Amino acid sequence: MWGKILGGLFGAAIAKIPGLVIGIAVGHWFDRSMGKSFESAGGFAGLGRNDAEQQGLFTFSTFAVMGHLAKADGIVTQAHIDRALGFMQQLGLTAAQQKEAQYAFREGKSAEFPLVAQLQKLRQVYRWRPDLLQLFLEIQISMAYVDGRLSQVELALLQQVAKQLGFSELRLQILCGRFEAEARFASRQQAQADNNALADAYQVLGLEHTCSDTELKKAYKKQMAQHHPDKLISQGLPAEMMELAKQKSQQIQAAYELIKQQRVR
Repeated sequence: MWGKILGGLFGAAIAKIPGLVIGIAVGHWFDRSMGKSFESAGGFAGLGRNDAEQQGLFTFSTFAVMGHLAKADGIVTQAHIDRALGFMQQLGLTAAQQKEAQYAFREGKSAEFPLVAQLQKLRQVYRWRPDLLQLFLEIQISMAYVDGRLSQVELALLQQVAKQLGFSELRLQILCGRFEAEARFASRQQAQADNNALADAYQVLGLEHTCSDTELKKAYKKQMAQHHPDKLISQGLPAEMMELAKQKSQQIQAAYELIKQQRVR
């Protein structure tokens, strides 16, 4: 729509009626080829967004929803607290940032925490950045699995989170399965000699062992594109979360390399 409007206005200003017609035609082409991306980024309103505010929203929402998940079964265990603190250390947060994260975590534990409203706000701001929303969901999955299992209450809450972020239950199921595979794969010290690790590596990439080399390479490139730190930072990922993106990329790389090595033999 914006293309036709602006094209028509500029065309009319330059060449009146003929310019109007040409401008609308050019604008129509813009709408078809680039307009959807522009609209999804919020149109002209998106140009005035404050990056610091967006990143602050992402970080606050991350730890607040983690707190909400920790309280899902009615009590926050020491494992949940250790996971949250470990995540803060993993990200290399400063003392001030850790205080902010702890505050967000406590807010999320409150029975009055507006989960749906918080998630809707996050999706509204990052709706044109599905890779970041998926990373957010993956972080919440890691919190839900902190004790090595997923209770029905935690699953229901994850389903609610996924729905508000625009992900289907099937997509959530795939991400949960991938998380389990990643956890197993990362825990194996001798992955190259372990057939179970090879099976996990395929699952990390979302593939079956019967996939072709072309399918393998395509899946690897897709996963790397979704989790590459530079790309996510350029899309608005808070700088303090870069370490998480690096670790995800390294895991994907390790899984891919193991599969390639096994296929050469």
